[in-house]
Amino acid sequence: MKNILIISILMLAALPANAQDKKPEYDSTLARRVGADERGMKTYVLVILRTGPARIEDKELRDSLFAGHFANMDELAGVGKLVAAGPFYDNEKEYRGLFIFDVDTIEEATELVKGDPTVTNGIFLTEMYKWYGSAALPLMNDIHASLEKPKL
Repeated sequence: MKNILIISILMLAALPANAQDKKPEYDSTLARRVGADERGMKTYVLVILRTGPARIEDKELRDSLFAGHFANMDELAGVGKLVAAGPFYDNEKEYRGLFIFDVDTIEEATELVKGDPTVTNGIFLTEMYKWYGSAALPLMNDIHASLEKPKL
């Protein structure tokens, strides 16, 4: 009985390992669609938004600028240029948020942030870096909509 119990435990422990060993099948059509290289990776531009010099006290103006910030992000995500974005929690470096753009050059990313009124009005400053990451990142926007609860 003890041997059967030990064998059963070993078999159960091996199940997840077998599942992890199974590699998904390569999908060349999907790889081409997302621009993946042979490693399944590609180049992006990572933008870090930092606190800028502007101190806009007028609440209506500030709200309007942030509405434009979010509208610009929605537009860029809709055309496939913005693949990830989000705010940072409070930190000593005054990092406020990030964008990951599906573009090859910092010059292209610079043009994209020109549509963001929080950047053009000095609420945020930008730091930009070329970044190499998973080519699957653009697929996140397709999935995100199904995770967000509708507003009432």
